[in-house]
Amino acid sequence: MRNFRSISINTKDKTAWIEAGATLGQLYYTIAQHSRTLAFTAGVCPTVGVGGHISGGGYGMMSRKHSIAIDHVIDAKIMDVDGRILDRRCMGEDLFWAIRGGGGTSFGIVLAWRVRLVTVPETVTVFNISRTSEHNVTSLVHRWQYIADKIDENLLIRVFLESVMSPVLGKRTIQASFTSLYLGRVHDLLPMMQEKFPELGLSENDCTEMSWIKSILFFAGVRNESLDILLDRKPSSRPYFKGKSDYVRQPVPINGLKGIWKFLHEGAEIRAGLELSPYGGVLSNYSESETPFPHRAGNIFMIHYGIAWKRPGNIALEKHMSWIRRLYSYMAAYVSKNPRAAYSNYRDLDLGMNNEGNTSYEQASAWGLKYFRNNFNRLVHVKTRVDPSNFFRNEQSIPPLSS
Repeated sequence: MRNFRSISINTKDKTAWIEAGATLGQLYYTIAQHSRTLAFTAGVCPTVGVGGHISGGGYGMMSRKHSIAIDHVIDAKIMDVDGRILDRRCMGEDLFWAIRGGGGTSFGIVLAWRVRLVTVPETVTVFNISRTSEHNVTSLVHRWQYIADKIDENLLIRVFLESVMSPVLGKRTIQASFTSLYLGRVHDLLPMMQEKFPELGLSENDCTEMSWIKSILFFAGVRNESLDILLDRKPSSRPYFKGKSDYVRQPVPINGLKGIWKFLHEGAEIRAGLELSPYGGVLSNYSESETPFPHRAGNIFMIHYGIAWKRPGNIALEKHMSWIRRLYSYMAAYVSKNPRAAYSNYRDLDLGMNNEGNTSYEQASAWGLKYFRNNFNRLVHVKTRVDPSNFFRNEQSIPPLSS
């Protein structure tokens, strides 16, 4: 699909057709060539492919204001099991519903998406400030949980947690990096932060005003590069990686956070961290069943656990996998339950896998209910209708009832 990446922008009706092989970086770059005040709400990694990202949901830095990518899909083109290319009218509303958050690869080959673009101000404000144990990081992260989903929807504050060496203390400390996009000017942001989150101590010197497209470079960690870098399709080097996800509906208590700190210190030498992404805002305005993506009202934030390593071999594999699985087990007391929810775009094969050639509803329910909650049953019925022979399948594809 990598050569199938044409993008067509219509500024008059604020829409775009995006072929599935395009990357998010290419999409953002192309939008910016046409307008300073149009954008698309999706993820921050420029090398991620549009096709899969949108079909799994598409969370990003504007999600509290403009929700996620699938909520802006208004048409699509998909090749079905019979080789027909269908648009929304031809595929019907059930299949169109399923591919917007249910994983398009279970039902066919998504060739293109038509999306509604969003309006952004000409100037936005960003910041990325780090706090450690010297700044009472535990209390800061604890307090963040009480405001992250409730502050103005134009503001999103993400937190990345890791263990770092402190030059002041001469030992390892927990570092929380607060990374934010505010869809407005700094003079409006500062009073808001002073009222809602004064503990962070945000100052004007911590903030930078820029265009929305420049903020994409900022969050991708390439703020000093030219926009052309968004056209680079080569992903960052990360030979081995394992990720897992959770949803938090009640604030994690202080003692719970301290338990996380112990894991991070243990994993300090193995490039491990947690990313906390807030919900609330307009995300709460959608019902759980509007699309297959069910993670809406009631979620304070999502956790993405990640660990990366370079050394090959089973010893390194077992060490790193053990760490993230033990942390995930520890977190069970503090996250969503019945089911313990997960984000399908952070695919986690630990949750369960289909057996090759012998998929079953019962088996797939192990992970399907975590990703899709009650929408899983409807996805199974759509799959049974459009692909009863299970031609389109993978380790975590939706099974037909006939399998």
